[in-house]
Amino acid sequence: MLATVHTRARLGVSAPPVTVEIHLSNGLPALSIVGLPETGVKESRERVRSALLNAGFEFPAKRITINLAPADMPKEGGRFDLAIALGILAASGQLPMEGLTGVECVGELSLDGALRPVRGVLPAVLAARADGRQMLIPSANAEEASLAGGDDVMAADHLLGVCAHLTGSERLAPLQPVVLRDTDPEAPDLSDVRGQQVPKRALEIAAAGGHNLLLFGPPGTGKSMLASRLPGILPPLTDADALEVASVHSVAGLPVRHGQWRRPPYRAPHHTASSVALVGGGSSPRPGEISLAHRGVLFLDELPEFDRRVLEVLREPMESGEIVISRAARQLTYPARFQVIAAMNPCPCGYRGHPSIDCQCSPQQVMRYQNKLSGPLLDRFDLHVEVPVQSGDVLMKRTAEPVDSAQVRTRVEAARQLQVARGCVNAQLSGRLLNQHCAPGEEGELLLSRAMEKLGLSARALHRILRVARTLADLAGEEAIGRPHLVEALGYRKLDRPRTQAVPQV
Repeated sequence: MLATVHTRARLGVSAPPVTVEIHLSNGLPALSIVGLPETGVKESRERVRSALLNAGFEFPAKRITINLAPADMPKEGGRFDLAIALGILAASGQLPMEGLTGVECVGELSLDGALRPVRGVLPAVLAARADGRQMLIPSANAEEASLAGGDDVMAADHLLGVCAHLTGSERLAPLQPVVLRDTDPEAPDLSDVRGQQVPKRALEIAAAGGHNLLLFGPPGTGKSMLASRLPGILPPLTDADALEVASVHSVAGLPVRHGQWRRPPYRAPHHTASSVALVGGGSSPRPGEISLAHRGVLFLDELPEFDRRVLEVLREPMESGEIVISRAARQLTYPARFQVIAAMNPCPCGYRGHPSIDCQCSPQQVMRYQNKLSGPLLDRFDLHVEVPVQSGDVLMKRTAEPVDSAQVRTRVEAARQLQVARGCVNAQLSGRLLNQHCAPGEEGELLLSRAMEKLGLSARALHRILRVARTLADLAGEEAIGRPHLVEALGYRKLDRPRTQAVPQV
C-alpha cells in the first residue's frame, strides 16, 4: 500500500517541492523516516501518531516507511506533519487517494490533531500556485497567505477539517484576498525637524536615488531623528516588491502586517549586533537584518561602535544586493537590496567641532575612532553629510508652513519615475547604463579629474558622485548633468578629504 502527498520545504526564501511517499508493509509495527530528516522531522512520528489516535483514526499496526524526496535535500521543522498524517491515512484506506490529487499541504500537528502555524507559508503558496496545485495551510497562517490572493488556498484549524475537505463531506472555503490599505499610523514626519536644511536636502537626495547616506555630527543634533524620517519620504512599494518583502519576513517568522503592506521596511539593529545577526546564518540559517531591510532602510546608529569585522561583512551585499550563506550541506541566497543610513559622532567624546563645548579627545584618539571605518566601507556611502549644532533661535522658531514628508515624497516619486524608465534607481546604475545616463560633459570631466587628484578619490567614489549628480538632475527635472549638480555632489563627500578643503574650482 503506497500513498503520495505533495508539500513544500523551506530553503532560503524559496519553497522547493517535497514528495512524501508512505509505504505500509507487513512485519513488526515500526515507523521510519528517510530523506535527510533532521531531529524536528524525526519527532513527527510521535506527533502524527498521537494526532491520528486523538482525532479518532486508526494508526496502522504495520511497518511504515516514509520517504521525503528528493533525498539529497535536508528537511527540517514540523511543516511535514500534516502531509505525513494524510499519507498514512490514504495508504491505510481511511482517506481516498483521489482527494490528494492536485493538492499540497503544510502544517505542524499538535497531539490532539490541531494545526499549528509554520514559517515560510507565503513562498510555499506562491510556489504551489505556479505548479497549478491547491494549498492547505493552518488557519493561523491564513492572514499571511491571503496576501497572495487567489481562490486556491484553504485554511483549517484541525486535521478533521482537512480530512472532511478531502473526502468532500465538508469543503473548506477558499481564503478571501484582503483589500490592502495603509491603516497603520503615519511614519514620523520631516516637518518635525527644525533647521538642518543641508541634511534634509541630503535625505531627499538619498530617497530619490536610493543612495547610502552617512550622517556625522555632535550628539543631539538630530541624526537619528533625520534617519527615522526617511521611510516617510520613500515611494510606496510595488505589488511585486511588497510580496518579495513579505516572503522574507514570512521565512523569518515575523508577522506580515497588512497595514504596512506597501511601506518600505525600516530596521535599526543595535551596535552590539553580531555579523550573523546582520547578514543572516546560524546552525539553521535565517535571514539577517540586511535581508529584513530588503527594499527598505537599514539604519546603523553609532556606526564606529559596531565591531569592525561586523561592518566589513556589509561591503559585498551593499554592492550585489544579495547575501549568500554557505554551509557544508547547502547554500542559501537571501535578497538584500537595502539602503544604508548610518550615523556617527566626529570623535569618541562626540564634541569635536562643537561651537560651545570643548572636545576632550587627543588627535590620536580621534584618528583611531575614525579609522574604525575602513576606506572601502566609506567608499560605499554616496553621501557624507555633517549635521551641525543648531542655535536656540532656530530650534524655537516655528515656520508658518514647514515642508512636510508628503511634499518631499511628491518630488521623490517624480524623480523615481524617471529612473524606472531607465530600468533601475540611480544608485544601481553601472557599466553601460552609468556611461549612458551619467555623462558629465567636457567641463564636468575636467572638474572631476581635478577632484580625484586633489581629494584622492577612488574609482568607486567617482562613480557614486556621478550617480548622485544624476539624481540631482532628476530632482531638478533636467536631462543632462550640469556643473552645479557635480559641485553639489562633490560637496557631499565630506569624509573623503580634510574638512577645511574646498571643492576644487576649474
